[in-house]
Amino acid sequence: MIQRAASSTFFPILLVLASILGQQLGASLGATQFDRVGPQGVVLMRLLFSAVIMVAILRPSIARLGPSQWRTIIGLGITMSGMNLMIYEAFNRIPQGVAVTIEALGPLALSVIAGRRWVGALWAALAFTGIVLLGRDGFSAGGLDPVGVLFALGAAACWAGFILMNREAGRHFPGVAGLALAMCAGTAVAAPFGIATGGTELLNPWVIAVGVGIALLSSAIPYGIETHVLRLMPASTFAMLTCLSPAMAALTAFVVLGQALVWVDLVAIGCVMLACAGAVRTRPPL
Repeated sequence: MIQRAASSTFFPILLVLASILGQQLGASLGATQFDRVGPQGVVLMRLLFSAVIMVAILRPSIARLGPSQWRTIIGLGITMSGMNLMIYEAFNRIPQGVAVTIEALGPLALSVIAGRRWVGALWAALAFTGIVLLGRDGFSAGGLDPVGVLFALGAAACWAGFILMNREAGRHFPGVAGLALAMCAGTAVAAPFGIATGGTELLNPWVIAVGVGIALLSSAIPYGIETHVLRLMPASTFAMLTCLSPAMAALTAFVVLGQALVWVDLVAIGCVMLACAGAVRTRPPL
């Protein structure tokens, strides 16, 4: 019975949706700790506890790593840390749903560039329309915080770099072993920033408990699910489903943080989601 359910199309789709929901719920929970440890402190907890959990489970070996493998681990760790530091700084300044929508421009740009087809211009134009709608009130008082938008764009660039580095890690390491090691490198990068903003509050038992929860929801569980479902569905289908991340971000931010978006914002998010899905659907493999 269980095997029949697991082999169906519906079951892996549910797993992917649960993974996306967990990631965005973890981000929303992280925002509740900004007043205590700051965005950078939350990132440090997320990466540190994720690294501890994944290394404890996977036990990746570093005994026989060569220079190219170390370069991959360090590069992946830097892009991972940069992506998280920037997107959490964006969360501190603009609504989570808006920030994740802008961040999605990174993978979208990769897909459009890889496609090299005229239809790529259509998806780029649709995404640009969404961004214009999000910034319809300008980037000043009453509109989106320009610094928050810049942080989200920085996170988008780091996400694109992370995708490319993760592909390289897949050539050197089995499963997500490389990702576990990269999290250790990412933790080292985030540590000075997180300690500077979080200070002794990082040792608060409640903050630690929330940090472990964020790590499980945002990293450890989703990466485990991703590894499993990619054996059950095509990578293209998985990529299409991840285009729902902005909608999930808007939903969890509304429930956890009370961040309500007006209908124009929802239309804008929908434009970017559709552009991402279209770009994934029409591009060749990277």
